Amino acid sequence: MKKNKLALALILSGLCTAGNASAQNDRFIIQVDNNKKGVVKALTKKLGGDIKVDGNGFIAAKFTGHDLTSLKGLLNNPHIKLIEEDQKRVPLSLFNDDAGNAMQQQITPYAVYQSQADQVTFDANAGMKVCVIDSGLDSTNPDFIWGNITGDNDSGTGNWFDNGGPHGTHVAGTIGAADNNLGVVGMAPGVAMHIIKVFNESGWGYSSDLAQAANLCSQAGANIISMSLGGGGSNSTESNAFANFTNAGGLVVAAAGNDGNNVRSYPAGYPSVMMVGANDADNQIADFSQFPSCSSGKGRRVTTDETVCVEVTAGGVDTLSTYPAGMASAANMSADGTPFASSAMENTGQASASAYFMGTAQNIDNGAAGKVCLIDRGVVSFYDKVANCENSGGIGAVIINNEAGMLYATLGDTNNTTIPAVGAAFEDRTALLGSTTITIDIGASDYGFMSGTSMATPAVSGIAALVWSNHTDCTGTEIRDALKATAQDQGATGRDDYFGHGIVKAADADAYLTANGCAGSGNGGGGGGTDPEPVGDITLSASGYKSKGTKYIDLNWAGAATSQVDVYRNGSKVTSTANTNSFTDTISTKGGGTYTYQVCEAQSTSACSNNSTVTF
Repeated sequence: MKKNKLALALILSGLCTAGNASAQNDRFIIQVDNNKKGVVKALTKKLGGDIKVDGNGFIAAKFTGHDLTSLKGLLNNPHIKLIEEDQKRVPLSLFNDDAGNAMQQQITPYAVYQSQADQVTFDANAGMKVCVIDSGLDSTNPDFIWGNITGDNDSGTGNWFDNGGPHGTHVAGTIGAADNNLGVVGMAPGVAMHIIKVFNESGWGYSSDLAQAANLCSQAGANIISMSLGGGGSNSTESNAFANFTNAGGLVVAAAGNDGNNVRSYPAGYPSVMMVGANDADNQIADFSQFPSCSSGKGRRVTTDETVCVEVTAGGVDTLSTYPAGMASAANMSADGTPFASSAMENTGQASASAYFMGTAQNIDNGAAGKVCLIDRGVVSFYDKVANCENSGGIGAVIINNEAGMLYATLGDTNNTTIPAVGAAFEDRTALLGSTTITIDIGASDYGFMSGTSMATPAVSGIAALVWSNHTDCTGTEIRDALKATAQDQGATGRDDYFGHGIVKAADADAYLTANGCAGSGNGGGGGGTDPEPVGDITLSASGYKSKGTKYIDLNWAGAATSQVDVYRNGSKVTSTANTNSFTDTISTKGGGTYTYQVCEAQSTSACSNNSTVTF
């Protein structure tokens, strides 16, 4: 699959590479008591700093020509608590393949069926609101209940209701496009949304923008924050902002990243944020979906925490959703008058003529003059195929996939062809090659396709709003736990780094909460087991080390309310101990091993911590 112009621009700019996101960064966050902020702001300006964000307990400023070390030397002031890099955050969308024609009928995206969202009714009176931090929601798209939508602008990004590229409009449609016989339908149709525009056409924001946005989401009364964005490096200001939102009962959802590696992206990598990976329509993991390990540190300092890695996945490959009006394109194709499915490439226009088979179109072929070229995928690029057709005198091109399914393709960043070109499914190859006349019509559309963990993230956010609307007594963390407990296991048995607990299932989560209440019960999903369900406010970390052949695991927890706690190892209770927030487990067996721990309030299998695993 070829990358589109937007994706190529992001990659060429280094915006989709976590390692480059913080390169040559000259923006910094300065944490300060609010009552001393004026002093620090004055000092910042005196030293040449350009203040970009004035937040609650912090400011963010640009200091041209300075790195973190030199800035700490300059800003040596007792009123300053902390200075840290202001990390860049970029939209995480890898592909942007426009196809389909939702202008004439309402289409349900495959991920709605895959996630069972069509089996649960959204309660529009439940007060759910999703805060979407992205590139704005363009008011030209008619597929939203605009009376339910509010927004804020970040400095320099323009109006939240004007698009800063199609990304934010596409994301919002997956969450809440209306069920109105038009276009597409979202996971929680018509849900109230608050839009915060932190990106525009230049393509990036900063961690301070997200920290400020989290506060604005809270002020807007949002239950859920959805962020299809990320980048390298963490910082405490951003982390604290999302932890505060979660601790207040909310749910924060963010994209795992699109580099197809095991690098942890932020803000998804913070424990307070639910990290989402992407799968395709065939329940397979997307090749671009990042899969960071749940373990951090080295040696005896290794800790495992499943809240810093992928927790669930949702459909994020070739996702159809809303676009700013006319910014996408839609294709119609027929052969001898019979309609066939197709996907549009960049060039708009209409062509109707005799069909001509060009093979793989590696060369100029004068037999194509005045005809529509039928071309097999393979050997040369899609652009070269269409260019050779046009240079042969062809007036349109149909590129047929060489494997099962529809061909979604683009002509690349340097496309200069003009004839309309579409992709076609391999299953239609015989019928197309046997036809006499081909008609192609590519026009502007308000709906298009994108791929990325950016597309899976709003799917989970919308599903969370859908389920939560029917269980309003629950907290965001309890909804998060229910989605994990009922996810469909995929990949390796049990929780794994690619799928986490598995593919989200709205109807199963709804039934689980109906049967068990917000506190839940069971095994945590993703392949079974006997561990108590992690529910409530207990947090656990585990670190292991060896001494003279004996294995020691130090457990540290917080949030248990009883005087005694029960400690579980690999699903079996090993001891009851005083609730002193720490315990060391000793294992004398030789060799290695993997040990997963939980701490529960005494005699409870519901008020339990997260799983924390140590491997020797």
